[in-house]
Amino acid sequence: MILVATTRKRDERPGTFFGGERATPLDFAGIEVSVPPGHKPSEIEWASAAPGNAQSNFVVRRAGFLDGEKAFVRSLNAQLAARPRGSRKVLLFIHGYNTMFAEGLYRFAQLVHDAKSSAVPVLFTWASRGELTQYVYDNNSATTARDDLERTIRLIFASDAEQVNILAHSMGNWVTVEALRQIKISGGLAQIGKLGNLVLAAPDIDVDVFKSQMRRFGKPKKPFFIVLSKDDKALGASRFIAGGQERLGAGSNTAELAELGAVVIDLSDVKATDSSNHGKFAQLAAIAPQLEHALAQGVDQKPGAAAEAAGESLSTIVSLPIKILGLPLKIIAQ
Repeated sequence: MILVATTRKRDERPGTFFGGERATPLDFAGIEVSVPPGHKPSEIEWASAAPGNAQSNFVVRRAGFLDGEKAFVRSLNAQLAARPRGSRKVLLFIHGYNTMFAEGLYRFAQLVHDAKSSAVPVLFTWASRGELTQYVYDNNSATTARDDLERTIRLIFASDAEQVNILAHSMGNWVTVEALRQIKISGGLAQIGKLGNLVLAAPDIDVDVFKSQMRRFGKPKKPFFIVLSKDDKALGASRFIAGGQERLGAGSNTAELAELGAVVIDLSDVKATDSSNHGKFAQLAAIAPQLEHALAQGVDQKPGAAAEAAGESLSTIVSLPIKILGLPLKIIAQ
């Protein structure tokens, strides 16, 4: 069961649940998604027509809206209680630009399934219209959602979770980092010790803006992850829209990012399964256990040429040509 917190307006069309328009207050739902037996890692097997076939497509098994924050927390705690102590983890996912509700939901289901994650999955979905021409609207929607994501993060940390891991993609990184910045400014989280891994995948954030955000945070005690690819065409388009300003996920200076306290996972040499090279992060889910093991062994802790050489040795372990720069830590909640 994927728990949903959203700033999207409910959509009355059968099976749609939420659309691309903004709404207040924060809304909640619980949705069970099934993955077909013949699923290929990193792929989403879409149905050609609703409701789809569970034997060959991603389909919604059951779903229902939750009546406010208390119902959301009750459902979250119920799922956590079904797991043994020491394994009560949450994985919070924040999707990116040009993403309709179903796209974000199914992508998250794919990530959880491929990673064999036992964490309770929570999707924060903001009001993206899911259209390439709606970049400005989406960017404003992400910005508008900052307070609601902050509230969602606080609810999760105040729950019975023992560890909270956060994964954001593309423009979802903007709202995520902004929400965390607000939390920092307001005095932080009493339960900050629950924070596990923070993964910023293909972040669509101006590099200079990110540096200013990091000055507010200070160098973190525990490194976070930046997953990037220098051939990301979507971020190339974003750079053009932004007047030529470099995007964080394009990774022009990985050594500088490492100095800010990041573990950089460079996927530039990985062949993408999407034409824009923007969704490579989804391919990491299937190799999460191997990658976790490799990082735990300390494959690469050196910058420059040493990092590149270590990245080559890492690729023999995880079957993808990944380069790592920074300290080795776990990448995703298992």
